[in-house]
Amino acid sequence: MKTYFVYIMSNKSRRLYVGFTSKLRARVFQHKNKWFKESFTARYKFDMLVYFESFADPNDAIQREKEIKGWRRDKKLKLILAVNPDWADLSAEWYEDERWQGMPDAHPLDVWRRRSRLNN
Repeated sequence: MKTYFVYIMSNKSRRLYVGFTSKLRARVFQHKNKWFKESFTARYKFDMLVYFESFADPNDAIQREKEIKGWRRDKKLKLILAVNPDWADLSAEWYEDERWQGMPDAHPLDVWRRRSRLNN
């Protein structure tokens, strides 16, 4: 069964970015390594995962993403601080595994191929 995520990324200035994905680790890795150089998240250096929720139904996740995006900043902060009061990077230890090493400059298809080989 596939899982879908709504997540919030932040940066040193505590700016917020709300997103949706079915591959949270890979998507956060892309944000941290600025895979899409001209994107909003790359430009503002969103490199900390500060919040996420998981869903079984993609429509529920998309609806939740839209709901959170519509909130004022103070309401988003309350949501984050309720579960992450230290504003910690929840993904800090995710990429210590060797299969993530050397991937920042790789093309997404190369990463997918490399991971497929490691998992087989």
